[in-house]
Amino acid sequence: MAIIETEATLHEAHRDNHTHRDVNGGWLRPAVFGAMDGLVSNLALMTGVAGGAVSQQTIVITGLSGLAAGAFSMAAGEYTSVASQRELVQAELDVERRELRKHPKDEEQELAALYESRGVEPALAREVARQLSRDPEQALEIHAREELGIDPSDLPSPVVAAVSSFGSFALGALLPVLPYLLGASALWPAVLLALVGLFACGAVVAKVTARSWWFSGLRQLVLGGAAAGVTYALGSLFGTAVG
Repeated sequence: MAIIETEATLHEAHRDNHTHRDVNGGWLRPAVFGAMDGLVSNLALMTGVAGGAVSQQTIVITGLSGLAAGAFSMAAGEYTSVASQRELVQAELDVERRELRKHPKDEEQELAALYESRGVEPALAREVARQLSRDPEQALEIHAREELGIDPSDLPSPVVAAVSSFGSFALGALLPVLPYLLGASALWPAVLLALVGLFACGAVVAKVTARSWWFSGLRQLVLGGAAAGVTYALGSLFGTAVG
């Protein structure tokens, strides 16, 4: 009895500790990319304009315009991209569905051959393929996983991707503008808040990856700071030349 209880305990421990993160990218990828892009692009845009020695009002209008334009652009791009990908997958699933309907035996043999190539004994591979092919929908799902590398029941949503991208970009792009909206008259509070936001975003991303929080945060801070520095220098150069 003690052995059975020990085995059950080990099984439960394995089950509880053997969970995986969502790597399909339904909302995480566009949300993370949107926040980073919003921070970096709007910070760079505002510092570039500020480098040209323009008024505070111009910088604020530039930041708000960049926020709106970027958020809508990101949402439209994500929706179109994910929708197109989904339509392509659906088209390939339709092809596979027709093949299963017209040539079920050939598809069953194809599945058996696949299992054989992975080390399953031929007789067992044929029996497994036969049993799995009884249900057409199950057979379609298995062929999609094995041949296309996709899960038909877990396709990314264009709406989720678009909304995630829009909201995260707008939130990220708001940070550089926020100090001005709260009464700041200099550029450095906006840059400081944006850099802190970049480090925080990088650190948060590390929670769902294998990277350490400080490495991920520092990487985003350096990249964003470099972009802001380059655009400020270009703004100063162009502003002097035009002036």
